[in-house]
Amino acid sequence: MALATHRPHYAFVAGLATAIGAGFSMAFSEGLSDSGDQTGRGNPYLRGSITGVGTFLGGILHTLPFLIPQYGAALIVAVITVAFELLALAWIRGRFFHTGFLRSFASVTLAGAIIAGISAFSERPDRDDRAGAPPGVSVLRAALCGADDR
Repeated sequence: MALATHRPHYAFVAGLATAIGAGFSMAFSEGLSDSGDQTGRGNPYLRGSITGVGTFLGGILHTLPFLIPQYGAALIVAVITVAFELLALAWIRGRFFHTGFLRSFASVTLAGAIIAGISAFSERPDRDDRAGAPPGVSVLRAALCGADDR
């Protein structure tokens, strides 16, 4: 969103909504996956709460830099934040899942690159200028509604 509009506020609002939605989604999916009796993984409410909060925090951390009103500064701080998050995730995977740091870093970086690619693909500012809406997300709309639904 930030790359498409050059307006940090739009990116912040989109990131906040995404972090909240992802947090709730992951909380419910983890909490409803099993009762904990079959797998011994513990109370589903606690597991869901931990997963939801963790997902929200992961999403909001790289959204917070877009509270900086200057586009360039917000983007630089966001990139640094994402780099820190990738390093932290690689360390956590290595520490708790006994995966080598380099392998973990490669895995989380590849996943991040795929997500960034999908995001860049879906944010084409040349397609969505209806009703003063911020540019972006038009590729998905075109795929769902038809290529010339303007």
